[in-house]
Amino acid sequence: MAYLFTSESVSEGHPDKVADQISDALIDNFLAFDPQSKVACETLVTTGQVVLAGEVKSNVYLDVQSIARNVINKIGYTKGEYQFDGNSCGVMSAIHEQSDDINRGVDRDTKEQQGAGDQGMMFGYATTETENYMPLALDLSHKILQELADLRREEKEITYLRPDSKSQVTIEYNDDNTPVRIDAIVISTQHDDFDENDERMLAKIKKDLVEILIPRVVAKLPANIQALFNDDITYHINPTGKFVIGGPHGDTGLTGRKIIVDTYGGKGAHGGGAFSGKDPSKVDRSAAYATRHIAKNMVAAGVCSEILVQVSYAIGVVEPMGIFVDTYGTANVDLTDGEIAKIVTKVFDMRPASIEERLKLRNPIYSETAAYGHMGRKNEVVSKTFNLPNGEDKTMDVELFTWEKLDYVDKVKEAFKL
Repeated sequence: MAYLFTSESVSEGHPDKVADQISDALIDNFLAFDPQSKVACETLVTTGQVVLAGEVKSNVYLDVQSIARNVINKIGYTKGEYQFDGNSCGVMSAIHEQSDDINRGVDRDTKEQQGAGDQGMMFGYATTETENYMPLALDLSHKILQELADLRREEKEITYLRPDSKSQVTIEYNDDNTPVRIDAIVISTQHDDFDENDERMLAKIKKDLVEILIPRVVAKLPANIQALFNDDITYHINPTGKFVIGGPHGDTGLTGRKIIVDTYGGKGAHGGGAFSGKDPSKVDRSAAYATRHIAKNMVAAGVCSEILVQVSYAIGVVEPMGIFVDTYGTANVDLTDGEIAKIVTKVFDMRPASIEERLKLRNPIYSETAAYGHMGRKNEVVSKTFNLPNGEDKTMDVELFTWEKLDYVDKVKEAFKL
């Protein structure tokens, strides 16, 4: 029987994502000047105010206020009428040194014996639904908001957009778990109060988003996904009415409150730990990336067409507690999921230090992850520049989204005799 599945995304201007981006900008700046920094930082944003808190062990001193303001301005909160802008908001720091009780369980005599930074379980997922092996509903939700942000910055076709927005896409699947059509799209976008007649204003916003935004999104999709768009899609555009008051003024934002948006949109599973604001010794982050790397390479290698991979850790312990695999009955090898998991354990070293090294996680690569999802993104090398309060600059080339590389496909094929 056909069924519907829905995923949502939120923009870089959503208050929770503003908090995530500030936290990850701090991580990047610490790692740029001291790659062995241990950081767990949280951010709260509200009307005219930013609060930074957390624990840090690092040899570098940062101007955290300046970093936070730069992030806010880059997102687009640059006007006083937003009641939250990078130049005038207050920034309070309550960051202090990391507890020795936690640190002694992580640092060891040799890097290879580094213990996990916390207990917990992490999940990775991949599917053949899309070219980037991500669930379609989430992938489309992200793409809608990325295109909306491009339109906002261009200030040409749509000139009234503000930074805060959300999207949601509902897909109809057939009995074979294959997407057959898009059933509904929801978009709520913050906007200027550009017309005294609310009804006329909302009608224009809906017309612009359906006739300008959506075609731009569709034009960038592969033909098989374009075919899922039709004239019968139900659109809900700003369904509650005008959306002028938004961002941190409209709703308080906190680091780590959008973990499903960050991962797989409700497909697969989530261990519960957030990513942003954590250095890679925290397996909440590093092992979630590593299990995505496993899942994507397994599907790309043809072991199965859909897979969920779980790994679990005890704080301070080097080896994971175990690895679990669920192929949802799509395995192309004559093995049980338990037997597949045993082979995965031999192919992928899941010790925390090995994950950090394999995926190059001690580099300042995290700001780019903090909006529009940590998974399914483009693996590329970019140049980034960082500044210290003493005027010192550092420019470096870093490789982003290393966990999206298909560099283990041949190893997986060999291990599974494919």
